[in-house]
Amino acid sequence: MATKLPEAPEHPVKLGGQSKPVDATKDIQKICDQVKGQVEVKTKKKYVKFTAVNYTSQSTNPPKLRIKVHTGGVNYIHLLVTKAFRNGKDEIELLGQQENRTKNDILV
Repeated sequence: MATKLPEAPEHPVKLGGQSKPVDATKDIQKICDQVKGQVEVKTKKKYVKFTAVNYTSQSTNPPKLRIKVHTGGVNYIHLLVTKAFRNGKDEIELLGQQENRTKNDILV
Protein backbone atom coordinates (compact mmCIF):
# COMPACT_ATOMS: atom_id res chain seq x y z
CA MET A 1 0.00 0.00 0.00
CA ALA A 2 1.45 3.37 -1.02
CA THR A 3 2.16 5.97 1.62
CA LYS A 4 -0.15 8.95 1.29
CA LEU A 5 1.01 12.52 1.53
CA PRO A 6 -0.69 14.35 4.39
CA GLU A 7 -3.95 16.21 3.86
CA ALA A 8 -3.93 19.96 3.26
CA PRO A 9 -3.20 22.06 6.36
CA GLU A 10 -6.09 23.28 8.51
CA HIS A 11 -5.37 26.87 7.47
CA PRO A 12 -5.53 26.95 3.68
CA VAL A 13 -2.46 28.18 1.85
CA LYS A 14 -2.60 30.02 -1.47
CA LEU A 15 -1.93 27.81 -4.48
CA GLY A 16 1.82 27.29 -4.62
CA GLY A 17 2.25 28.66 -1.09
CA GLN A 18 4.06 26.86 1.70
CA SER A 19 2.48 25.99 5.05
CA LYS A 20 4.02 26.69 8.43
CA PRO A 21 6.20 23.90 9.88
CA VAL A 22 4.33 21.08 11.62
CA ASP A 23 5.80 18.32 13.81
CA ALA A 24 6.51 15.16 11.84
CA THR A 25 4.06 12.28 12.13
CA LYS A 26 4.45 8.53 11.66
CA ASP A 27 3.35 8.99 8.04
CA ILE A 28 6.07 11.58 7.44
CA GLN A 29 8.63 9.18 8.96
CA LYS A 30 7.41 6.45 6.58
CA ILE A 31 8.00 8.81 3.66
CA CYS A 32 11.54 9.48 4.92
CA ASP A 33 12.14 5.74 5.27
CA GLN A 34 11.02 5.25 1.67
CA VAL A 35 13.44 7.83 0.23
CA LYS A 36 16.40 7.18 2.56
CA GLY A 37 18.13 4.94 0.00
CA GLN A 38 17.78 7.59 -2.71
CA VAL A 39 19.21 10.23 -0.35
CA GLU A 40 22.17 7.99 0.50
CA VAL A 41 22.93 7.49 -3.21
CA LYS A 42 22.73 11.21 -3.98
CA THR A 43 24.78 12.31 -0.95
CA LYS A 44 27.17 9.33 -1.07
CA LYS A 45 26.66 8.90 2.69
CA LYS A 46 25.12 6.19 4.89
CA TYR A 47 22.77 7.45 7.60
CA VAL A 48 22.37 5.42 10.78
CA LYS A 49 19.94 7.97 12.19
CA PHE A 50 17.30 9.34 9.81
CA THR A 51 14.50 10.81 11.92
CA ALA A 52 11.86 13.20 10.59
CA VAL A 53 11.56 16.30 12.80
CA ASN A 54 9.06 18.58 11.08
CA TYR A 55 7.72 19.40 7.65
CA THR A 56 5.93 21.94 5.51
CA SER A 57 3.59 21.30 2.61
CA GLN A 58 3.33 23.25 -0.62
CA SER A 59 -0.05 23.40 -2.30
CA THR A 60 0.88 22.40 -5.81
CA ASN A 61 -0.41 19.58 -7.96
CA PRO A 62 0.89 17.14 -6.90
CA PRO A 63 1.63 18.49 -3.39
CA LYS A 64 5.25 18.80 -2.30
CA LEU A 65 6.67 18.31 1.17
CA ARG A 66 9.81 19.78 2.67
CA ILE A 67 10.98 17.60 5.55
CA LYS A 68 13.66 18.33 8.15
CA VAL A 69 15.47 15.10 9.06
CA HIS A 70 17.87 14.62 11.99
CA THR A 71 20.86 12.54 10.88
CA GLY A 72 22.72 12.46 14.21
CA GLY A 73 24.55 14.87 16.48
CA VAL A 74 24.06 18.42 15.24
CA ASN A 75 23.50 17.24 11.65
CA TYR A 76 20.27 17.69 9.70
CA ILE A 77 19.24 17.34 6.07
CA HIS A 78 16.23 18.88 4.31
CA LEU A 79 14.28 16.81 1.81
CA LEU A 80 11.89 17.85 -0.95
CA VAL A 81 9.48 15.04 -1.88
CA THR A 82 6.31 14.59 -3.89
CA LYS A 83 4.02 11.82 -5.04
CA ALA A 84 4.50 10.60 -8.61
CA PHE A 85 2.22 8.29 -10.59
CA ARG A 86 4.35 5.59 -12.24
CA ASN A 87 3.59 2.17 -13.64
CA GLY A 88 -0.02 2.48 -12.55
CA LYS A 89 0.69 3.31 -8.91
CA ASP A 90 1.58 6.23 -6.66
CA GLU A 91 5.20 6.45 -5.55
CA ILE A 92 7.03 8.88 -3.30
CA GLU A 93 9.71 10.70 -5.29
CA LEU A 94 12.72 12.54 -3.92
CA LEU A 95 13.05 15.85 -5.78
CA GLY A 96 16.06 17.14 -3.88
CA GLN A 97 17.96 17.43 -0.63
CA GLN A 98 19.95 20.09 1.20
CA GLU A 99 22.86 18.83 3.27
CA ASN A 100 24.69 20.51 6.16
CA ARG A 101 21.54 21.94 7.71
CA THR A 102 21.13 22.69 11.43
CA LYS A 103 18.30 22.30 13.91
CA ASN A 104 17.41 26.00 13.57
CA ASP A 105 17.51 26.23 9.77
CA ILE A 106 14.17 27.10 8.16
CA LEU A 107 12.74 24.73 5.58
CA VAL A 108 12.93 26.52 2.19
